[in-house]
Amino acid sequence: MNGIYNNRPLIPVIKPNTTPNTNQGQKITPSQGFDSILQQQISKQTEVKFSKHALDRLQERNIKLTKEELGKINDAVNKAAEKGVKEALIIMGNTALVTSIKNKTVITAATEENLKSNVFTNIDGAIII
Repeated sequence: MNGIYNNRPLIPVIKPNTTPNTNQGQKITPSQGFDSILQQQISKQTEVKFSKHALDRLQERNIKLTKEELGKINDAVNKAAEKGVKEALIIMGNTALVTSIKNKTVITAATEENLKSNVFTNIDGAIII
């Protein structure tokens, strides 16, 4: 017979004074309740993200978004989600953002100069801010 056999059960090694990290780096203090932690997690999920492609387009087209504009985009995405939109074109001033509402992710960004004679496909809603 080849192989190593050991009749002892496997016991995980736990270092003294350490506990498993179940909250992914978030420290919980005794004063924090479940409700406040839940609200923090929900607010993280409601913020719009930008894909790498969208970030590249924002940079190369010199599009700068303020906190106020990001808030408007978040509101627009939330309203579109309430209406059942999956993919939307968000027009804000002279900037257009193609956005996955389901994933809350901006897929690409374009300016007025890039919009001329363009056709936007795979969208089922449009929001004008």
